[in-house]
Amino acid sequence: MTAFVLVSGCFTGGWIWQEAADRLRDAGAEVHPVTLTGMGDRPAEAGPGTDLETHIEDVLRLIDTVEAPQVVLVGHDYGIHPVLGAADRRPERVTRIVYLDAGMPQDGDTAAALVPDQAVRRSLFDPSGPAADGGTLPVPAPGEWQRWGSTAGLSDEALARLTGLARPQPAGTLTRPLRLSGAVAALPTTGILCTGSGHGIALVESLVAGGLPQFRALADPRVGFFELATGHWPMLSRPGELAEVLLDAAAGGGHRITASGEQPGYLRPFLLDVPELPRERVGRVDLYVPGGADPGTPRPAVLFVHGGPVPADLRPTPRDWPGIAGHARYAASLGAVGATLDHRLHSLEDCALAAEDVAEAVALLRADPRVDGERIALWHFSAGGLLLADWLAAPPVWLRCTAATYPVLAPLPGWGAVEPRFRPAAAVRGAGRLPIVLTRVGLESEGIAATVEEFLAAAKACEAEVEVVDVPDGRHGFDTTGDTEQARRAVEHAMRSVLAHLRG
Repeated sequence: MTAFVLVSGCFTGGWIWQEAADRLRDAGAEVHPVTLTGMGDRPAEAGPGTDLETHIEDVLRLIDTVEAPQVVLVGHDYGIHPVLGAADRRPERVTRIVYLDAGMPQDGDTAAALVPDQAVRRSLFDPSGPAADGGTLPVPAPGEWQRWGSTAGLSDEALARLTGLARPQPAGTLTRPLRLSGAVAALPTTGILCTGSGHGIALVESLVAGGLPQFRALADPRVGFFELATGHWPMLSRPGELAEVLLDAAAGGGHRITASGEQPGYLRPFLLDVPELPRERVGRVDLYVPGGADPGTPRPAVLFVHGGPVPADLRPTPRDWPGIAGHARYAASLGAVGATLDHRLHSLEDCALAAEDVAEAVALLRADPRVDGERIALWHFSAGGLLLADWLAAPPVWLRCTAATYPVLAPLPGWGAVEPRFRPAAAVRGAGRLPIVLTRVGLESEGIAATVEEFLAAAKACEAEVEVVDVPDGRHGFDTTGDTEQARRAVEHAMRSVLAHLRG
């Protein structure tokens, strides 16, 4: 027999699983919905010392009473933190961990890092905030749940129930770091992705295909994935479907993602055959200057801004990736100075640091006597697209064009660590007549594609000057993984458009 231990997210308790738990029991499973200390019908038990460790102990006590030979731990939202903490201490008792619309916290991470509401995140670490004196976060008002997760699929009745039964969240549960020994890493896992939250299997596949090391574990054969077409609270909006998926997950089902076994996507060759040019390295910036350029004739320049987040210790660094460097050499082969940089977007919290690095790179570029400082273009890739926001909101006169290739143009749901200012889909209202060349891939993940459509709708409303270059058969990262005639034409088209705006 399989025993499910169900741990819910912020403000809720065991009550939230009632319908899904009934379906699981009807199927013959043993079910233990957990009400953590201070939550649900236990609000009086919380005190100034209630924190993540308290909730880990809650889950451990329950695991120790379960006699079933197979224990599946299900963590929803914040609930994945106590689930992982408990599983790390009882790995021999756990047969599978299920991440239900949850993040992937690692050793040392706090749950606060995934709180979508920026104001709440800041308050948690404020010396005078609720965590400082063992306080609590208040229950969201009926119209505020969207700030904590997608409410897609919730009926008015379910939303009223969520609000009515919610309890304040002890702040220490979100600020105490999760500590893991590594034992939990050996356990089979399942991810249940709620597409209403902007995440789906296609996005995970693109992350794995990109080859960055932090996503390699997602291609482990012990990891399975399911999608639910609903928002962040599927136990209220789709309890029957959720129960079916949990049973399938416990049996080892789910979509498997296979790594290609080839070079990581970011290390594959650029899809165009462009001339090799000497690279000049200045701090974080690499310059590619057109061959035979007259030193007395300054050239326009294009700064290429990579995506991320990229681990700080990853080698080679992005400016040495063939796709990024290939774009810069291509620009130089057509007469412009191409520049790349390594910026510090190592986590979603680092957008401000990365934006500083981009601004410094622009200043360095404009100060170079070989560069016409009044003719600069910025070209952003993937999640580096978020860093376009500042430039779109108030374009300087020397910025003649911006470009974005398979970009993320608004934070995805659940990207709580991204500051509100980094939302190009909103910032485009300030772009005026600044030309924007946007390369859109037809096989983009649903969540990222939604940010592009949001951006285009906003651009149309304010009559921004956007040229869309479509790659119908292209995927995220197509410039290194999609060597097709369609892909090559798209890169050539985008580059010539950018350079035409610089020269015009």
